[in-house]
Amino acid sequence: MSSIVATFNEIAALGGPVVVVLLAVSMVTLAVMLYKLWQFTRSGVGRHRALAEAVSAWDAGDKARARAALRRSTSYLAPVVSMAFDAGPDAVKRLEAEAETRFARLERGFRLLDSVAQLAPLLGLFGTVLGMIAAFQALQDAGSQVDPSILAGGIWVALLTTAVGLVVAMPTALVLSWFEGRMDAERVTAERAIHIILAPRGLDAATVEAAEPRAAVHG
Repeated sequence: MSSIVATFNEIAALGGPVVVVLLAVSMVTLAVMLYKLWQFTRSGVGRHRALAEAVSAWDAGDKARARAALRRSTSYLAPVVSMAFDAGPDAVKRLEAEAETRFARLERGFRLLDSVAQLAPLLGLFGTVLGMIAAFQALQDAGSQVDPSILAGGIWVALLTTAVGLVVAMPTALVLSWFEGRMDAERVTAERAIHIILAPRGLDAATVEAAEPRAAVHG
């Protein structure tokens, strides 16, 4: 642990205040990522086996098995499906709104990650520009006693900020893309469940069976 802290201190001393800001941003970003992973795991994101069984049973007309399967579900979408079981066909908008409310909780923090992914490289570039200005000022102050190592050393130190900015931005962009992909899949799951429950195939079959005796009587 002490070696990691020493490395961070050395990088901060070389890169200046911009690198210090980037390192602080990276710590906040890492904390947000870990929190979102914990929140996804706790909410059961992607774990909808019992929920899918309940929806399939309802679609087949077996309401008792559907409700039993739903009681076993640990998915955060289980309350929405339970509401759909007791709702009518005109409740689609209400159920979709309930699902979106739960999605919004899971997506909280995505905007911060997106901002870090976009601004970290720009902040690193800003540090590089400041470093280049300082390097050329040092070269000017040297006057006729120009030492190429002064300029070279200043340039590589300046470029360090750009490297740190990219190191912060690239993993953030990848993790954010993964999070967003999971949420897109969750929306598809919720929409499919709502529409299947409100218009099950079992209902169509029951309607046909009920219509056949009436047709035979009229015949």
